[in-house]
Amino acid sequence: MPDSIIVENCSPTLAGLKTGNIFNIDRSLIADLNEELRELNQCFTDKGLRVIPLKATEKNVLLYIYRPDKLKADLSCLEAKEILLKKGYPCESIESDIVHLIDQIRTEDSFPHEIGLFLGYPPVDVRGFMEDTRKGVKCVGYWKVYGDKEEAEKTFLSYKKCTEVYKKCLSGGRHLSQMVVNTSNHKSFAS
Repeated sequence: MPDSIIVENCSPTLAGLKTGNIFNIDRSLIADLNEELRELNQCFTDKGLRVIPLKATEKNVLLYIYRPDKLKADLSCLEAKEILLKKGYPCESIESDIVHLIDQIRTEDSFPHEIGLFLGYPPVDVRGFMEDTRKGVKCVGYWKVYGDKEEAEKTFLSYKKCTEVYKKCLSGGRHLSQMVVNTSNHKSFAS
C-alpha cells in the first residue's frame, strides 16, 4: 500500500492530533490485504496506532486508522455515550463499539453518522449532523460544525498544515514509520 495514500488521508492521526481517519483504497494497490495490515500494525502498534478494515469489496477496502487511547477518551464523554447508546452500541469497550460500527457499515445501506465520534469529531457536531445535516451549520471543513466554530476552524487549519508537512517529509525521503508520533502509554522492551 503506498505510503502516500496514508499520508494524504491520515496525517493528523499519524501525528497524534486526531483520533482516527477512514479512507478507501483500491484493491489493485494492495497485493495481500492481511499481510499489508500485519505490516502496518507492526509499524504502528508500539506508537499507539492501529489500522483495521471496516469493509472490503472486490474493488475497494475501507480502512480505519485510529489511536485507541484517544478513542477511549473520546467515547467516554457522556454526550458521545448517549449518542452511541441511542444507536444500539454496547458501550462496554472501544473494541465492542468498533465491532458494532463495522456491523453497521457492512449491513446498512447508508453510512452511520455516528462514525464522526470514532474520528474525533466533537459530539455536539455529530449530534447536529444526525439531527439535520443542513440546519444550524456554522462552517464546513473536515466535518460540518454545529458547535464551536472558532475552535473547529483552528483544528481544520492544524490538520491542513500537518498534512502539508507530512507530504513534504514523505517527498523528501522520510519513511512512513519515521513520521508516526508515539503517543503510546507503554514502552516496548526494544526501546
